[in-house]
Amino acid sequence: MQQDEPEVLQKYIDHHTILYGESNTGKTKRTAMFLQYLIDSKMDPKTISVLDFAPESRVYERRKIGGKILDYYDISETLGLFIDVKIIPPRLTARNKKEIRKYALQNCKLTEKALKKYCENPTTILLINDISIYLQKGSLKFILKIIKKSTTFYGNSYYGSSIDNKYSKNFSKIESKKISRLIKNIEFSFFTG
Repeated sequence: MQQDEPEVLQKYIDHHTILYGESNTGKTKRTAMFLQYLIDSKMDPKTISVLDFAPESRVYERRKIGGKILDYYDISETLGLFIDVKIIPPRLTARNKKEIRKYALQNCKLTEKALKKYCENPTTILLINDISIYLQKGSLKFILKIIKKSTTFYGNSYYGSSIDNKYSKNFSKIESKKISRLIKNIEFSFFTG
């Protein structure tokens, strides 16, 4: 998928798009590039909301994991809404199944608060970095309702097994099922690898 060219990015305006795949396959970078394209195209920044649910960038078993939109694009404009949620990556932090569930629930509450904030005053353009963080414990129905409030949606999600551990197999299976159902409900979906 070569979607960094302006004429390609233009095609995603007024549509709902999701990128999904393993960690370190360019999902966040492409989402940041789309944001930059919107700003460079003279879109009114007040019509854009960015919700960043991704964990801070780190290395896990020699693989880059996570990363924020701000790692790729310095947002100097005042957007309609920008929320950078500080989450705890359950699979990378937990020492047992109970902690995985605890961290996922904590993250769900934080990300749901951001989604509700967007709901209070939705903008026409919505970007979400790492929807999987919300869907680990959150409602697919609710996230779809949020996405439908936007005219242009561009988001990404982890969808893989590279960060699984002995405590997370069932947790990851449930998450993957939700992501699969989300993908089926989004107009354009692209697997990044």
